[in-house]
Amino acid sequence: MKVFRNILNVIKPTFEKGGKLEKLYPAYDAFETFLFVPDHTTKSGSHIRDSIDLKRTMFMVVIALIPCLLFGMWNVGYQYNYATSGEMGVFEEFMYGFWRFIPLILVSYIVGLTVEFAFAVFRGHQVNEGYLVTGMLIPLTMPIDVPLWMLAISVIFAVVIGKEVFGGTGMNILNPALSARAFLFFAYPTYMSGDKVWVSEAMIDSHSGATILGDLASKKGWDQGSWSTFDMFAGFIPGSVGETSIIAIGIGAIILLLTGVGSWRIILSTFIGGYLMAYLFNLWGYNELMQTPAHIHLIIGSFAFGAVFMATDPVTASQTNLGKYIYGFLIGVFAILIRVFNPAYPEGMMLAILLMNVFAPLIDHYVIQSNINRRLKRVKSTN
Repeated sequence: MKVFRNILNVIKPTFEKGGKLEKLYPAYDAFETFLFVPDHTTKSGSHIRDSIDLKRTMFMVVIALIPCLLFGMWNVGYQYNYATSGEMGVFEEFMYGFWRFIPLILVSYIVGLTVEFAFAVFRGHQVNEGYLVTGMLIPLTMPIDVPLWMLAISVIFAVVIGKEVFGGTGMNILNPALSARAFLFFAYPTYMSGDKVWVSEAMIDSHSGATILGDLASKKGWDQGSWSTFDMFAGFIPGSVGETSIIAIGIGAIILLLTGVGSWRIILSTFIGGYLMAYLFNLWGYNELMQTPAHIHLIIGSFAFGAVFMATDPVTASQTNLGKYIYGFLIGVFAILIRVFNPAYPEGMMLAILLMNVFAPLIDHYVIQSNINRRLKRVKSTN
């Protein structure tokens, strides 16, 4: 690391005020503060002394996503091998998925960071750290064969419309990664839904790459497909790259909870809300989605991935402790409601989280106002 420090010290004057590349200082600052803890502190007002900054927090989320990333790469190859009845080994399956997925990551980060740097240079402020996570989440929530130009457009939409127009990281009201997925879902629905988008090069003769939610929406029972409950839990099923394995998601959740980055209140209440709503529909049992056991609803689609990595976004989620319970519970409830009542959108987790992103400030407002009113009553009663 000393080598990097020396290199940065040599080129720093070029980017500082009066240097030839003064306008590009935000880009230099982004690389320097990513490699080394910033050496500046606040001089006035209230502030917190801590050993971790926003870049380290975001980087911890990226680390938590690595199990989903690695498993997703292997599953891409596995699904292709299964569809072609091939004879790939585990390593060959992983390498196939690796080379299919790397372009998605590169496009996501190159396009997204270019837009971030452009806004930072234009506005003259530091580069926002939030895209460290968003750049990984976007490709993980996409079908493996999504055209790269579509991915690039969705990334631009997420950064510009989903975040920068609100003022950048910390000011956005909607989760940027979900904004990108929602944009593609409604702008290019044939590339985000159907039987053929979830398996790489799935134009394979007579093979259906339908997800379990797709089968359920088409009135096929959850126990009538070729996927067992263990397959659903382990992730050996078609779906978005990073969303299929509950085991990989669970490892990521443990990392987020142990480091204090993720909110256990939101994760727990989301699963409770989803389970209770699914259980109530089990009692009704009108269609295949209602008849699907409540615990199955929690391990298929993007429910678990959304609960762990999307709903817990510290910017767009509720901030109060009670508000986090309410916020997560309603996400779980609405996710199952959308699945059951609108088969055109069987993956209701995306819409549920975006909906509750909008209502999160309102939830916090009433929670805080309730606390104020309760304390005022307490003061009046003592007087």
